[in-house]
Amino acid sequence: MQIHAPTALPALAFLSAALLSGCGGETADGTAGGAATPDAPAELSAVELEQGIGPIRDMELAAIDPTLADQGEEAFITKCSACHKMDERYVGPPLGDVVERRRPEFVMNMILNATEMVERHPEIRAMLAEYFTPMTNQVTDPDEARAILEYLREAQAEANQGG
Repeated sequence: MQIHAPTALPALAFLSAALLSGCGGETADGTAGGAATPDAPAELSAVELEQGIGPIRDMELAAIDPTLADQGEEAFITKCSACHKMDERYVGPPLGDVVERRRPEFVMNMILNATEMVERHPEIRAMLAEYFTPMTNQVTDPDEARAILEYLREAQAEANQGG
């Protein structure tokens, strides 16, 4: 049996359109729908974009607690310094000014929920493309993550004072 191009072309176009229309569509708000893929993770809410993906929300920080910062420095040295330095690119990005660039919730959620942040947050995915090494989950205790945040805040304050 021989297929003639003039009759096969419309059938092929119809089949292609039918297959493509079943791959997502639109949601009620008019945005593209469909399941998340590794190349196109599910959309994040405005809060998740700003504060990160994880359990920490709407923090209010007081003055820097030096005792907590000392605990955070110990944790940072043990769990973070193999990949991060304060003022130089290493395996991961420098963290000396991270508390100026990111909200405290974002920093803590990155510490506590690194795997999901790497998989789903567009800014972290862009950083992965630059640094090539995904951050691993090393800290699971919110108190330890809070101490590391305090250490980063103290280090930034000292850098801003010139020492």
